[in-house]
Amino acid sequence: MKHWKKVVGVLVVFLFLQVLLGPLQPTSAAARPPQISAEAAALIDVASGRILYAKNGDKKMRIASLTKTMTAIVAIESANLQDVVTIPDEAVGVEGSSIYLQKGERLTLEELLYGLMLRSGNDAAVAIAIHVGGSVPGFVHMMNEKAALIGMTRTNFTNPHGLDDSNMHYSTANDMVKLSAYALKNPTFKKIVSTKTKNISWEGQQWDRRLQNKNKMLHLYKGADGVKTGYTKLARRCLASSATRDGRQLATITLNAPDDWNDSAALLDYGFAAFQPTELIGKGETINPEGNLRIEDENLTYVTENSFSFPLQAGEKDKIHTKLNLFHSTLNRELLGEHVGYLQIYLNDRVIGQIPLTVREAVPTLKTQETVTQYESFWTQVWQLMLGGVLGA
Repeated sequence: MKHWKKVVGVLVVFLFLQVLLGPLQPTSAAARPPQISAEAAALIDVASGRILYAKNGDKKMRIASLTKTMTAIVAIESANLQDVVTIPDEAVGVEGSSIYLQKGERLTLEELLYGLMLRSGNDAAVAIAIHVGGSVPGFVHMMNEKAALIGMTRTNFTNPHGLDDSNMHYSTANDMVKLSAYALKNPTFKKIVSTKTKNISWEGQQWDRRLQNKNKMLHLYKGADGVKTGYTKLARRCLASSATRDGRQLATITLNAPDDWNDSAALLDYGFAAFQPTELIGKGETINPEGNLRIEDENLTYVTENSFSFPLQAGEKDKIHTKLNLFHSTLNRELLGEHVGYLQIYLNDRVIGQIPLTVREAVPTLKTQETVTQYESFWTQVWQLMLGGVLGA
């Protein structure tokens, strides 16, 4: 019996040390930035928009059919998916990837979008551009307007498909990964690019077109759900990928990447391992006044209207700080219930978010009351044990 007590004691100590020392163990290789073949690449957290990794991220490069991400999102946001599109002569026989459209053939805009994103149909790109923009140049103007709105500052589109037609059609890994994150927030776009196979109509034929998605990541990587492949002789292999695990979606761009599938998988692995979504501010959290603010009523305080989370690496939480940005220099009852400013959240010197603030009564929260109750209960039990020990002696 004594022998077993010693064994149990050793096991308890061992488990205790594992729990205590576990966080101090070295991080895994997956949590370090990978070595990749791509000339340029970027990795982004879709929800927050934080770029988690970049290699030559701002280098202007050809992007091939990754262009079609912009073509798709502009069309989705600008037109009715059930519009019937009559295929114009300009869309027939376009060079490169094709879904073999015929002049006068009719398909819905939605069907063309599946042909665009699953099979990379250059003919579908031209048909969509003319239908939505009135002409290819008109649609390209819409593409560049959208790029500016998204914050793609080093991008210029000259066509809707990405063929090597000039040196003026370019973007960067950072800009394109921003585009992926923007587009993936659209449910229609997200549904299309995650589809592995799709049947669409083929007017004049006895069978439908069966579209097999060219994006092998959908089969190769756990949780993969997008986005687009690309290749031209000058751009070489390009890939936009995305994956969702445990509710987190990450997206990657690789440009001129001989080993693009493995590059994207390694980047996604790194993002999921090295960065964790961290709640920095809770909804309804009390924020103490600061600075030269004049307080006319001590019973009032600022409260956050929503929560804020952000993907952080180990040790980055210590670099988070906040700053009040208020509309008024006085805190009084006239402001009760009003939106009065923002709590700005910084990572080092960069603003990563801001939360709207309202004025509320400074009353104890339920969490505070529970803590007090637990504290009192704990000391009650301690005193009972001590008294019991004394009386028992």
